[in-house]
Amino acid sequence: MRKITSILSSYVSEAFKACGYDPSLGSVTVSDRMDLCQFQCNGAFAAAKLYKKAPIMVAEEVAEALKKEGIFKVVEAVKPGFINMTLTDEYLVGYVNEIVADEHTGVPQSQTPETIVIDYGAPNVAKPLHIGHLRSAIIGEALKRIAREMGKTVYADVHLGDWGTPMGLVIAEYSERHPEWACFKEDFDPEKDEVPALDPDELNEVYPYASAKSKKDEAFKEKAHRITHELQNHRPGYYALWRELVKASISDIKSNFEKLNVSFDLWYGESDSDAYIPELVQILKDKGLLYESEGALVVDVQEPGDKINLPPVIIKKSDDSSIYATTDLATIIQRERDFKPDRIWYIVDKRQAMHFVQVFRCARKAGLVPDSTELRHLGFGTMNGADGKPFKTREGGVMRLSDLIKTATEGALEKLSGSEYVSGDMNETAQKIGVAAIKFGDLCNQPAKDYVFDLGKFLSFDGKTGTYLLYTVTRINSILKKAGIDYSEKRKITGIYTDAERELALIIALSGETYTKAIDDLAPCVLCDNAYNLASVFSRFYHDNRILSEEDELKRNSWLALSLLTRRVITKQLDMLGIDYVENM
Repeated sequence: MRKITSILSSYVSEAFKACGYDPSLGSVTVSDRMDLCQFQCNGAFAAAKLYKKAPIMVAEEVAEALKKEGIFKVVEAVKPGFINMTLTDEYLVGYVNEIVADEHTGVPQSQTPETIVIDYGAPNVAKPLHIGHLRSAIIGEALKRIAREMGKTVYADVHLGDWGTPMGLVIAEYSERHPEWACFKEDFDPEKDEVPALDPDELNEVYPYASAKSKKDEAFKEKAHRITHELQNHRPGYYALWRELVKASISDIKSNFEKLNVSFDLWYGESDSDAYIPELVQILKDKGLLYESEGALVVDVQEPGDKINLPPVIIKKSDDSSIYATTDLATIIQRERDFKPDRIWYIVDKRQAMHFVQVFRCARKAGLVPDSTELRHLGFGTMNGADGKPFKTREGGVMRLSDLIKTATEGALEKLSGSEYVSGDMNETAQKIGVAAIKFGDLCNQPAKDYVFDLGKFLSFDGKTGTYLLYTVTRINSILKKAGIDYSEKRKITGIYTDAERELALIIALSGETYTKAIDDLAPCVLCDNAYNLASVFSRFYHDNRILSEEDELKRNSWLALSLLTRRVITKQLDMLGIDYVENM
């Protein structure tokens, strides 16, 4: 189904052409002043320069040509050269009824096949998930769902941190706590020797302890570096313990991500790129890009015109071990080999911006992907506390993700206490509300911006919150149930009778635009905006009209059809954000 701005652009382009102007100037956008008009075209300004005329003269000619189309209630030229347009109610109703009939509910579908790999989540093995993992996971999940809904082929890769220094620290600490384990023997035999079962509680505290220890104990730090190097060279005992660490960690990671409705197609880690590192090194050598600096193998990525100094990318350290840049570049080779993606997106903290500039430039210079392949880093901001600093627990530590979900669930349960309207498991409903509060509270912000995490505000039934959206859905559910309407029905709207209906219909008509913008800008927040606008206008529509008791049957049926479609659009948007709706609350 075509976006409404695309359809209107065709009309306006034809009008420009009919007036003797370049039709490419007829691009239509949504008005940011709905009190003045619904849509706008600014092409008269560019035409004025090309054809040596005043912008208002061009705008007046085109506006006059558009009046013949009969789809506009108002079309006018406004100084200094804007073309403002408002649709007739009949045309708007017709377009909205096309959305009713459309199996994709107005979501535009890709016209050409496209494959995208999205790298998000990125938890570390042997380290508990904490709130620092939240943004990457839920932003990436939303983009995956939106892209798939638009008909794109998407591979979601968790890209585990399982191959660097943190693994060396963990194994070093285990070797000091359990020196008797067979995996620490020089002559470990994977066919005969076994690694003991890992205690989950110990696993969760080993890394923080080892990390702190390495900052004070230089000998331990050196030991961890040595173990990292030996692990990357597949020393049998260390490799066997590492495999157990990965297996135990993935189970815990999956459990926590599932609570957030986050899932992955690929459970690859940095280690999976290890087999591609020799090929990477050879490619860089063959292209004359690799050289030695202070014992390390590096590649220059500085370009003329750079305003900042970009250090060379280290491919191999002086001890021959790999770093993040090495595995990221090797992973690009792997992804190109396996999927031939048109785009590779990395949803990673914006503080890693320089790293990705280095990696992408190196990949381009080495020809690891075709020039047409998009390599893109979406750098997200920090989740802060009320003090404006990175969010901490009351004790000053980093909150675990499981504790955050538990806290939000308890807050939702408190809100629901005494409610007579919750059917089914109250705890399950509370968890859905808690997760909706967390996710919407994050996703409604521009990804690159820092934001203040305020759970009390996010759980509010008023304002721009996930809780408010869920409440709106339950309100519509109640109306439809009382009217005996099944959610899966497709009912046509027969007309527009009030201002709130018109506004509601327009927001629904524009909902398809938000999917395209969300993907173009890598910004799920535009879906949040549309969903919230839809919910708030529906609330006004609901209060202004007695839907169920309306005596005019034609009007009543149209209102019920509009309510049904509003529910369908909002629940789809919630699903795209990875948020489950609740039946009642």
